[in-house]
Amino acid sequence: MTAWQSRLCAQIDQINDSLIEFRRSLHRNPEVSGEEFQTSLTLYQILGDLGLSVRMGPDGRGVIADLDTFDQEGSSVIALRGDIDALPIHDCKDVPYCSQKEGIMHACGHDAHTTVVLGAAQALQQLARNGELPWPIRARFIFQPAEEICTGARDMIKAGALEDVSAIIATHMEPGLPFGKVGFRKGELTASCEEIWIKIHGSSGHGARPYEANDPIAAAAQLINTLYLALPRVTQTHEAVVASFGQIHGGASPNVIPETVELQGTLRTLLPQTRLDTIRHIHRIADGIAMATQTQIEVKFDLGTDAVRNDSNLIDLLKENCVEFMGMPSVHEIPRASMGGEDFAFYLDHVPGAMIRLGCATPGTSNWPMLHSTNFDIDERVLAFGANLLARSTVAALEPGSRWQDQLLTPRSPTHHDSPLD
Repeated sequence: MTAWQSRLCAQIDQINDSLIEFRRSLHRNPEVSGEEFQTSLTLYQILGDLGLSVRMGPDGRGVIADLDTFDQEGSSVIALRGDIDALPIHDCKDVPYCSQKEGIMHACGHDAHTTVVLGAAQALQQLARNGELPWPIRARFIFQPAEEICTGARDMIKAGALEDVSAIIATHMEPGLPFGKVGFRKGELTASCEEIWIKIHGSSGHGARPYEANDPIAAAAQLINTLYLALPRVTQTHEAVVASFGQIHGGASPNVIPETVELQGTLRTLLPQTRLDTIRHIHRIADGIAMATQTQIEVKFDLGTDAVRNDSNLIDLLKENCVEFMGMPSVHEIPRASMGGEDFAFYLDHVPGAMIRLGCATPGTSNWPMLHSTNFDIDERVLAFGANLLARSTVAALEPGSRWQDQLLTPRSPTHHDSPLD
């Protein structure tokens, strides 16, 4: 371990207790997507007190903080992203830091993601003040709102979060791994996720005489069943597709066939072409059901987020620093992509990025509560560990003359999502 890495470890050890208390404070006082005002204000004040250059995100939600130890303009920036919003889930844990807000909790680890990035910012700023950084760095710390509703990343990008940024890194809690393990995967890490909205127009009638009506409920039942059965049969077996419906609305009386039924669900895929092909299949199946049931079926898609596709060079950087810090046993190769969605993908439209998954279950504990569980929690040792890994990876990425300079800090042309088919 080099001198600066030893000082980094010592600095994070000093702030470990404050990181735990900060995370617990966030856990006690969660704010759902779109309402992260107090969380943002608290972060703004803490980061400003550290001496970082700080600005608030749009509408007083989200924070962007910068650390720059270069003497000249135009150097590359490494960004670290944490998300700050909570979920509308009731916290059932019996712990002193249980959520104090009825029906709201940090059930996806965003309080931990935020704390990890804050810890990296605190440690790097202190090393800079002490003159203990091995070379100049430019780091940006992005605390993003509204990840759960897939609007926060785009809002922060519009607010300038990626200006001068060459690469971006994020973490996600992983209750399926014990503390001390880090999940790495090159390429697709999560799926693209978009909402499916379907409206079926029929004709109403008496429940005793369905032959006098065109029943949209019967059409809805056929459509859902056909989609669930047919989509796997028209998708190549090595490609993943998940279509699920979570809402059905129709009718107001048990003996009246309604005029309309509305369905809402999600479509998740990993590859762009698979997504487009699946959308076409859904339209084709809907048209067939409409003809068979003499109804009209509208189908619309609204892209929530594209797949997170990890940059291979950034994964190599993070893995190398993880091994230096914790040894090879800490590395867990993620065998397949998750079908969950993550709006971190929007940053990757503009710059290379990588998300790693930090094991947060206490080792030796069985049945650890999973993400979005009413009992979700973390082994709090992951906070200092994650902060250390992000901080040392940021410094390593900016080492003059290193291989990372060419691999990570060369600008690339932005990419764009394919437009969904209406």
